[in-house]
Amino acid sequence: MKTVSENRMRSAWALVLSALFTLPALAQTDAPKYSNEFLAIGVGARALGMGSAYTAVVNDVTSGYWNPAGLLGVKGDLQVGAMHSEYFAGIAKYDYIGVAKPIDSLSSIGFTFLRFGIDNIPNTIDLIDPSGNIDYDRITSFSSADHAFIISYARKLSIPGLRLGGNAKVIYRRVGGFAKAWGFGLDAGAHYERDRWRFSAVARDITGTFNAWSYTLDERTIDVFEQTGNEIPVNSVEVTLPRLLLGSARQFRIGQKFDLITALDLECTFDGRRNTLVQTNFASIDPRLGLELGYAGIVYVRTGLMNMQYITDISDKRTFTVQPNIGLGLKIKSVSIDYALTDIGDNSVALYSNIFSLKFDLFKKPSS
Repeated sequence: MKTVSENRMRSAWALVLSALFTLPALAQTDAPKYSNEFLAIGVGARALGMGSAYTAVVNDVTSGYWNPAGLLGVKGDLQVGAMHSEYFAGIAKYDYIGVAKPIDSLSSIGFTFLRFGIDNIPNTIDLIDPSGNIDYDRITSFSSADHAFIISYARKLSIPGLRLGGNAKVIYRRVGGFAKAWGFGLDAGAHYERDRWRFSAVARDITGTFNAWSYTLDERTIDVFEQTGNEIPVNSVEVTLPRLLLGSARQFRIGQKFDLITALDLECTFDGRRNTLVQTNFASIDPRLGLELGYAGIVYVRTGLMNMQYITDISDKRTFTVQPNIGLGLKIKSVSIDYALTDIGDNSVALYSNIFSLKFDLFKKPSS
């Protein structure tokens, strides 16, 4: 007999599916192609080492980011994950921390925090004093940072192998004391296992994520904007349009010690043609491929391919490019340390970054 919770989860998933049919109409709204892009970087060196082909593979605390349905893979009483990375010679810093906890044998909950920011940006608006003199002591600094707070829930259904999950996320973006934005959005995910196959579907920003921007500009700042020919910003709403991620993975057993996981993800956007490998009037599809070879459940080697696209140079010559990623992992009892060499999307080897992440499980002491 179906439980009330399962009926609610099915109703929620039906709402997600109906929302997906409205994606072409939403794409026609006045929304930028790239919004809240800090949420597209990814978390966890394991996932990044596999080229972000991870929505069908994930089964730990990072599920709050990749696919909330994967939270049911958390086995400890509490699992904690963390990552710190830096880009552009340390100018930009990206931080992640997540916690996940099983509620009972059928459901789990998780919390994720993300921050992508640039700190100590010089503010030279007051560099020149009222007398026209340059005074470097008048230079101050500010930070520009994007934050996301995500609460996730996942539940097993009565259908063997099927799990559903959802995210509620709050976005907070701030540019010094000049501008800030608050936003709210919803994600939904599904995970299905059959034998050694895994399949996933994740709908991000299923109703659109709306960021309400407000600006606080004094007369001096407005005056500088006008003198330098910059447009004076006004309060506005920025919409992040929905996208759909479809994934599949297959696990192979090789002898007594080795395990191999192969994964494929397809990220589908519906806001017009993008420079992706597959482009249609309905959707742009960005494929990702990932591999993970594990030995004795302790040592892991990973690789992945992503950002596959054709680039046209100034001589109109089209060249196929792809971004390769590599990674390593070490698991000792309840502690996992992962490493990835990856980029944030421009296919330039010079801008590759070293990413490390940590994950560990906490277990309650057995009662005496």
